[in-house]
Amino acid sequence: MARLLIVHHSPSPNLQAILAAVVAGANHDDIEGVDVVVREALSATVDDVLAADGYVIGTSANIGYISGAVKHFFDVTFDRASQETQKRPFSYWVHGRSDTSGAERAMESITTGLGWAKVSEPLCFLGEPDDDHLAQAHDLGATVAASLMS
Repeated sequence: MARLLIVHHSPSPNLQAILAAVVAGANHDDIEGVDVVVREALSATVDDVLAADGYVIGTSANIGYISGAVKHFFDVTFDRASQETQKRPFSYWVHGRSDTSGAERAMESITTGLGWAKVSEPLCFLGEPDDDHLAQAHDLGATVAASLMS
């Protein structure tokens, strides 16, 4: 069975709503043979990354950058992951109050360095998530999970 790892930092109700939509999409009834594992960024380990076949990363945009928790996740997993997980499918979401551009650049830079293969356009937006944002988050989770079906 393939494994999708969803790593997130979701300290606010808005981020929790986005996470719930991504997880619901990844667990959609039409997706078979994919085990969805959800880890908070400060709890995710390199073993989690190595055991996964694909990834969805979720972060807030804080002071123009990814959250400290997601940065920590990449700091502790990058060296081994970059050697052993290249070309694995992924996508991400970034949510912010005023600007997500720095966080988006960081996610692009880090995941390019990892050699991961983006299979869904990232979801990046500002403000309270509306129904359209949550539908896009659902689709993001479903798309990455579906890419793992054999």
